[in-house]
Amino acid sequence: MKYFVLFFLISTGLNAQMMTSVYFAHNSYEINPESKQKLDSLVQLRTSLKFKIFGNCDSSGTNEYNVKLSENRANTVRNYLQNAISENIQLISVIGLGEEKQINDNSTDELRAKNRRVDIFIEKTFASGEKISRNALPSFLSMEISQMKVKDTFALPNVSFVGGRHVWLSKGQSEIVKLLKMLKENPTLEIELQGHICCDYENFDGEDLDLKTFNLSFTRANAIKEFLLKSGIESSRITARGLGHLNPVVYPEETEEDRMKNRRVELVLIKK
Repeated sequence: MKYFVLFFLISTGLNAQMMTSVYFAHNSYEINPESKQKLDSLVQLRTSLKFKIFGNCDSSGTNEYNVKLSENRANTVRNYLQNAISENIQLISVIGLGEEKQINDNSTDELRAKNRRVDIFIEKTFASGEKISRNALPSFLSMEISQMKVKDTFALPNVSFVGGRHVWLSKGQSEIVKLLKMLKENPTLEIELQGHICCDYENFDGEDLDLKTFNLSFTRANAIKEFLLKSGIESSRITARGLGHLNPVVYPEETEEDRMKNRRVELVLIKK
């Protein structure tokens, strides 16, 4: 229980949002002991927060059945939390999405299990006019490798994306070519590309309008990975990961400039 609260405090020291999920057995909306432990840790939080609850299913039933099952899952979590939360936490919405927003395909038992879940989006309550703006990360492209630390996170300056797509804006092309050059000149480097989105606060991730999937932050990171692989970098040196909208540079987003700052890919140094 303590580990989850600690993680939340670390996260909200920097950000305004986070998400946690609880999982269910096939065709069930009964909360298991592990999920109860996670929910119990949430009700201990004392910051002013808003919770949004979204139920999900795998695709094994009819659409009507899956919507109802996802609603039951969401309401079960709502009822569990409602009986325990203090006045500082508001339950804003409870929605059953059926199989509409699956984050995985259903090709294996493991992937189907990850779709049988309730997502709880946790957002700080902002005062009127309050805004966070994260300090800029150091640029991976302008530092000496000898000065970098493994597991540190770096920016890819000027690499932003078209809204709703995994296509980067033209001004980012030269920066991505610089990254390619660094990787070629330093063949021991291994990196993780972490994609981010703006705006989609009803789901963990946004819809990729080109691919019709709800994993936009991943497809942005993966687009850069694919470019590097096609240019000769070994696949073992690069991983791609999507972090959704839970780590904004600027929040709330009030202008297109704010949104562009959040449509980004950052880089974690894995090995040098």
